[in-house]
Amino acid sequence: MTIPFWCLFAAAALPYVWFSFAAPLRSAQFGQGLDTHTPRAQDPKLLGRAARLQGVHLNGLEALTYFAPAVIVAHLAHANVTWSARLSVAFIAIRLIHAFMYITDRPALRTASFGVGLLTALGLFVLAACA
Repeated sequence: MTIPFWCLFAAAALPYVWFSFAAPLRSAQFGQGLDTHTPRAQDPKLLGRAARLQGVHLNGLEALTYFAPAVIVAHLAHANVTWSARLSVAFIAIRLIHAFMYITDRPALRTASFGVGLLTALGLFVLAACA
């Protein structure tokens, strides 16, 4: 498996890592476990770090909608392997920074890291177009 595909695996796993941190905070806030009948009904009621961790979880899922196609298109186009790997690793590193900024409530840095991460994914599409 290539480095970009490993990074895609990491990007797909990260939202569930963040959710595993959010779940205990959710339970502590509501005094119960996850509402398995209507779990999303709890989301708007979350406060503080629990809300931010839920946001990181959801944002991680949203990031897959542009990173996954970028990795696949770059692979199918036989884009430069070295640069594909660099951009994919950079995406994961930036997503970790993004999560830290989200969890620690630093909105300007969170937005900046999101933008840089988006640029790395766009870079994969550019590599594919140039291949």
